[in-house]
Amino acid sequence: MFKHFLPNEHVKSIFEIHPDLLKEKGIKGIITDLDNTLVAWDEKDATPEVVKWFELMENHGIKVTIISNNNRERVKIFSEPLGTPFVFSARKPLSRAFKLVAKQMNLKKSEIVVIGDQILTDVLGGNIAGFHTILVVPIVQTDGKLTRINRQIERRILAYMRKKGQINWEE
Repeated sequence: MFKHFLPNEHVKSIFEIHPDLLKEKGIKGIITDLDNTLVAWDEKDATPEVVKWFELMENHGIKVTIISNNNRERVKIFSEPLGTPFVFSARKPLSRAFKLVAKQMNLKKSEIVVIGDQILTDVLGGNIAGFHTILVVPIVQTDGKLTRINRQIERRILAYMRKKGQINWEE
């Protein structure tokens, strides 16, 4: 049961995800979460470093789409200046948005990676939909109300997986 909560990889931040390594794995597309994955949940614009990361991916021919459970205005304000496609109110972990983006990218599941900071939405949704998943450490330790509830559940899941030897990274 817990296998769907287990990411394929774990990194500290998106900046550890390099296009050369993705291409070696046959990855041509990224589906990424927004809040606490790319920027702090309460930050509306991309930082210069995030802009450079998006440009790096684009320069290497890797397509990037943002999917978020947040509202249209929040996701649009962040995504449009980057020229990045987005899906808002995605209802993650349901797989519909993930599959929609894969179809829009015109890529196979094996050519796409899902990146996010939450096990209960990003990793679970990506795994159920059949994608390679990468869990990143949340950018800030604060969260919106609903996410705080998710984090409590995630801590229990992570503690169980750590106890069973399924993960070894620090929280």
